[in-house]
Amino acid sequence: MSDKKLKLVICWHMHQPEYRDLQTGEFQLPWTYLHVMKDYVDMIAHLEAAPEAKAVVNFAPILLEQIEDYARQVGRYLHDRISFKDPLLAALVAPSIPSDPDARLKLVKDCMRANRERQIGRYPTFQKLVKMAEWMEQNHDALSYMNSQFISDLLAWYHLAWMGESVKLTDVRVKRLIAKGSGYTLHERIEIVEVIGEQLSTAICRYKALARKGRIELSVTPYAHPIMPLLIDIKSTLQAMPDAPLPELDHYPGGEERVKWHLKHGVETFKRFFGFTPRGCWPSEGAVSTETLKMLSEFGFDWAATGGNVLHNSLRLSGIDSVSPHHPFRASGTGIPCFFRDDGLSDLIGFEYSKWHADDAVADLVNHLEQIHKHDTSTDKVVSIIMDGENAWEYFPQNGYHFLSALYKRLSHHPEIQLTTFSECLDQVIEIQTLPNLMAGSWVYGTFSTWIGDVDKNRGWDMLGDAKWAFDKVVSTGRLTEEQLALAEHQLAICEGSDWFWWFGDYNPGEAVSSFEKQFRLNLSNLYLLLGEDPPAYLALSFTQGSGAPAMGGTMRPGIENV
Repeated sequence: MSDKKLKLVICWHMHQPEYRDLQTGEFQLPWTYLHVMKDYVDMIAHLEAAPEAKAVVNFAPILLEQIEDYARQVGRYLHDRISFKDPLLAALVAPSIPSDPDARLKLVKDCMRANRERQIGRYPTFQKLVKMAEWMEQNHDALSYMNSQFISDLLAWYHLAWMGESVKLTDVRVKRLIAKGSGYTLHERIEIVEVIGEQLSTAICRYKALARKGRIELSVTPYAHPIMPLLIDIKSTLQAMPDAPLPELDHYPGGEERVKWHLKHGVETFKRFFGFTPRGCWPSEGAVSTETLKMLSEFGFDWAATGGNVLHNSLRLSGIDSVSPHHPFRASGTGIPCFFRDDGLSDLIGFEYSKWHADDAVADLVNHLEQIHKHDTSTDKVVSIIMDGENAWEYFPQNGYHFLSALYKRLSHHPEIQLTTFSECLDQVIEIQTLPNLMAGSWVYGTFSTWIGDVDKNRGWDMLGDAKWAFDKVVSTGRLTEEQLALAEHQLAICEGSDWFWWFGDYNPGEAVSSFEKQFRLNLSNLYLLLGEDPPAYLALSFTQGSGAPAMGGTMRPGIENV
């Protein structure tokens, strides 16, 4: 065992794709504001409550912009009663329910999109309402008998259930509303919106405050969360998946310039919100290649990070089999250190510990870290736990409150473990190993299989390629004004996001696949309209359906297959 403490970096990646129809400003899905009020405020509350703890928090720029939009909308509603551009928030404060039975049914179904055990089952009154709603869903003719109070209570409970645990424990309004149980008035539903608005308007500032104090490091992802290696070279897929079928699109036109656009606008957006230039970058989905890392180095980033299987594949490619994985590595010719996720430890948090008692889970994680420190005799060890910052917690009791509280407390005071950040590790001049060859891949299995190589995913790439060719053709004519070009570039960036491809494929849940492929087709159609072109007829037709039941609803993936 080394005399030095084991350096541990916990990195939470906060990300939601662009859910707005950018032509109307209407939000198509509510996940951004729901995760703010449940997960982003809880995470910062845990960090605020643990002065000795440190962490890295990574933000996707389009998430920051959507939080800002929601905060602005709540302010306008509360001060001037300007209607929300989010259907669920609008329904929460509507004085009456929709007259159309199908509209009522959609509203009822939207209020059931929560974890059945941890969010719905926790509250007997909410559970009773959901059971009644399920019966009405099966008996469509009963919808006309559904009254305003039923839907008002369902909407109120849905939003109360999505509140962060730190808010439920401290906000007297939320405590009172949960205790009331039923018969929520319009005034009380507006009160819920006031609470939501407070979380939306202060969450980013709270992260900024801790970063200024040196308690956390904030890092960034390219603007709209694209898979950079695939934009640069779609054939980089084959490095980790030599037999993968590729789309008809043999290369993404102008891919390098598009990656530079995402990096430039990502950093600019980050600086607008936080007031400084980030030192680190979590590439979208931890997707890296040699060219990607070169580009990140050219943009001035001090570090990047990716999945552990990328390192394992790269070590094997380089003929190295006896080196500790708990180090940053610099791939030859890239100029930037890269940290590698401990997939086993990260997946334990994401997929296993929600089933354990919080104290047992924390004890198990600490034991794993102690064993690494004991048996890995190399110096300057850095263990990187990197994971989704929002989607795991709905599977934990009380939104992971007890687990995270115990985790930070135990690690903050452990005599052999030092909570730190990636930049602090580099500032302490730790040893950076050399990696002769880097195999392109992502944090999921070390491959790009989650985004390409499947019939439906490849179809998505071909549709995106068609739109990019149309974009380039129109831009070359010079007929777009400067403002029109900026709008089209922004819309193209949204189409290039990774999330659409994540959900394509029949192994995913049907509702999620339908929602995201519909949004993808809408995004592409809007791009064509901004270019002054008619959208292709195929964009009116669904091209992928889902019928699977993956772990955690498909919102997360393990870094290691078969977990």
